[in-house]
Amino acid sequence: MPVRDGRSGRGWGLAILPLLLLAAGCSGVQSALDPAGQEARVVARLFWVMLVAGTVIWLAMMGMALYAARRRQQPWSEKGAARLILWGGAVTPTLILAALLVFGLGLMPALRAPGEGLRVEVQGEQFWWRVRYTLPDGRSFITANEIRLPRGQRAEFQLTAQDVIHSFWIPALGGKMDMIPGATNRLVLEPEKVGQYRGVCAEFCGPSHARMAFSVEVLEPEAFEAWVQAELAPAAPSRHAGASLFLARGCAACHTVRGTAAAGRIGPDLTHLAGRHSLGAGILENNAGNIDRFIREVGEIKPGARMPGFAMLPPDETAAIAGWLGSLR
Repeated sequence: MPVRDGRSGRGWGLAILPLLLLAAGCSGVQSALDPAGQEARVVARLFWVMLVAGTVIWLAMMGMALYAARRRQQPWSEKGAARLILWGGAVTPTLILAALLVFGLGLMPALRAPGEGLRVEVQGEQFWWRVRYTLPDGRSFITANEIRLPRGQRAEFQLTAQDVIHSFWIPALGGKMDMIPGATNRLVLEPEKVGQYRGVCAEFCGPSHARMAFSVEVLEPEAFEAWVQAELAPAAPSRHAGASLFLARGCAACHTVRGTAAAGRIGPDLTHLAGRHSLGAGILENNAGNIDRFIREVGEIKPGARMPGFAMLPPDETAAIAGWLGSLR
């Protein structure tokens, strides 16, 4: 009866493990290889075509190197070497690159098609995102650090920056685009799958660059319309103690809460803060405890942020402000 060596099974397992890890990295909420939008599908198709072409070229070069090193015994003639250089070093690369160029240019019309009425203006700031929605009927509202889009509709993004160069990228929905102070770049995205995705700043912009993400939620058109109507409304009237403290302690100098006297334009609009998925541009879970912590310890949570910490205020006051902000849906 044959005896199986257990080491061979372990060897196969160790060989397959890197492939499994590689495959796991091809999916998820921040993967360009798991497209959830039309533009991302185009980018992924270009990637796979170029990967296959590069693999074929690499295999051909390795085959030629092995042939030259181990099989061929005689030196090349001058005429043979000249032909190899001409066809292998000039003609073949030119044809391959020309084919890839034509293929890539053929994808451009789909990427540059116009939007369908919804306009989303995103301004990158250190270290957060100012987001303004302009609807087809001209109505608009401002939010921050998250984007919601209707499935199956092309939205036009107008991208700029306040301070330094940022780069706007939602890998699952499309390619990246630089955000440059004083200039506006245009990007059109058409999400195809309902779900939540992650966007990032892809250009180093300061000490909290890695803490500057944003959530993207793709909704069915009816759910998106309901969210829009909720965002257009001002904050619900409240006699919460935190509302008066928010005004008295200077928060209104930088932040807007529509429906109140707070009309600051420096920091994020907080009108419907409790309805957002996260705090601080994707770094904290959205709850009253974390709002309180962010108010008091913003310098530790997000180094380089322009907002000062308010640890000098009594804890019961910052807790009250956080409790009120945590009720703004």
